[in-house]
Amino acid sequence: MPWSPRAALLRDLVLGVLGTAAFLLDLGADLWAAGQYALSGRYLWAALVLALLVLASVALQLFSWIWLRADPAGLHESQPPRRCLALLHFLQLGYLYRCLQGLRQGLSVWQQEVPSEFDLAYADFLSLDISMLRLFETFLETTPQLTLVLAIMLQSGRAEYYQWVSICTSFLGISWALLDYHRALRTCLPSKPLLSLGSSVIYFLWNLLLLWPRVLAVALFSALFPDYVALHFLGLWLVLLLWIWLQGTDFMPDPVSEWLYRATVATILYFSWFNVSEGHTRGRATIHLAFLLSDSVLLSVTWVTHSTWLPGEIPLQMWLPVGGVCLLLGLALRLIYYRWLHPSCRWEPDRVDGARSLFPLAQGQLPQNRRMTHLARNFFPKAKDQAALPRKGEVNGVL
Repeated sequence: MPWSPRAALLRDLVLGVLGTAAFLLDLGADLWAAGQYALSGRYLWAALVLALLVLASVALQLFSWIWLRADPAGLHESQPPRRCLALLHFLQLGYLYRCLQGLRQGLSVWQQEVPSEFDLAYADFLSLDISMLRLFETFLETTPQLTLVLAIMLQSGRAEYYQWVSICTSFLGISWALLDYHRALRTCLPSKPLLSLGSSVIYFLWNLLLLWPRVLAVALFSALFPDYVALHFLGLWLVLLLWIWLQGTDFMPDPVSEWLYRATVATILYFSWFNVSEGHTRGRATIHLAFLLSDSVLLSVTWVTHSTWLPGEIPLQMWLPVGGVCLLLGLALRLIYYRWLHPSCRWEPDRVDGARSLFPLAQGQLPQNRRMTHLARNFFPKAKDQAALPRKGEVNGVL
């Protein structure tokens, strides 16, 4: 049954609260785990957890600050002065500020009997940026943290209670970020097809089922060869970075920050699929899947030939078959989604890509989140017929 406008606004507000709570819960669990490692004398593990937290946080604040500076003049009139915003980002609070700003705008819109078009568009503008930043944080910090915790459990042969808390909160954060990002991309479509419960579940499951075997393979290799996993990551990351550069991405406001985006996407591609350019998406996705699958098989074979090096308290021999079943189920659900549930759209010509051509906001013009619209163009294919043409009165890119 379709949502009423006010019910949809309340749903979005609740989802925003849950997303912010999931971020804080995951952050707290990681800090708790680092503290437990330090108290037990495992200073290297504590340092690795904190290093991942710091690196991901710095990258997140850079993205947030660069986007704020590139946004149209006059869009964020209710924000504090630029110096205050710069201080918040320097103190690593920029992303949390964005979450609170999005919640405040969502609450303001929901409290209005008849919200203005500008307030609705501005609320969507903020929520789309938050979704993108949440996805970056997931693959820069949460997914590597999950891999690290699994490697520590495998290497030590036992699992502490705080490690299980970290694993559960990591899976919660990853699942939330993937589904929220996909939902955000859907809102950028000209025809705005509704995201049904069934398609949400299938999209969520195939991403999670394909991510788990990859994380498991890297964790097993990390437990066996902790001195070489950094070289393995760096080698694959450089190959993926070259691949992204060859695709000619044009997403960030300037060439320097574009390399930050490419480096982040290369990290995402190390674990999962992320489309960065228009064209034959199916071919690129197949190449990436074959590349990751080959690497994961090689890592698993390496573990099998050296499995006696690890403690035997955990039934490790059961993990690879479970990972293989998850991989097959994930591939099946991915085929189902792209065959029957992935929408096509009739994109109208648009000369603005990414954030490089954001102009000052004209009087009466609605906010347009060109960053997410640009990615939606890459993610959703163009329709071959007129069925997906925008309905009369809809404007492409206006959220």
